[in-house]
Amino acid sequence: MEGSGIHHLGLAVADLDEAIATWERLFGARLQGRQVLETQGVEAALLLVGDGRIELLAPTGEDTPVGRFLARRGPGMHHVALEVGDVGAALQALAAEGAQLVDEQPRPGLFGLEVAFVHPDAVHGVLTEVVSSG
Repeated sequence: MEGSGIHHLGLAVADLDEAIATWERLFGARLQGRQVLETQGVEAALLLVGDGRIELLAPTGEDTPVGRFLARRGPGMHHVALEVGDVGAALQALAAEGAQLVDEQPRPGLFGLEVAFVHPDAVHGVLTEVVSSG
């Protein structure tokens, strides 16, 4: 599998409005979009910072993946997302290399993306997402 670049960095935050304001004030970030993904229990904001993207993730409840992450680790780096041409093909290639996958099949993600996650144990402790515009 070959990624075409880093699509975004995902950061877990407790207060989405406060985090957006901080990134805008400190780094000149521009809000590209905001969305709730009920199936994952998350509200996200996608920010543009220069040519890069930051995805801020706030839980919609304590018993959600990001809610549990915040309870265990506090706010901070959650995942790195790599852009690929085809998420399904990327998953097949990763599985063929023996990578432990969180998602066996692509699924709908935020902002119209098709996504899948690779388990942190397969990538030296970093939760890694593969994304494509579908």
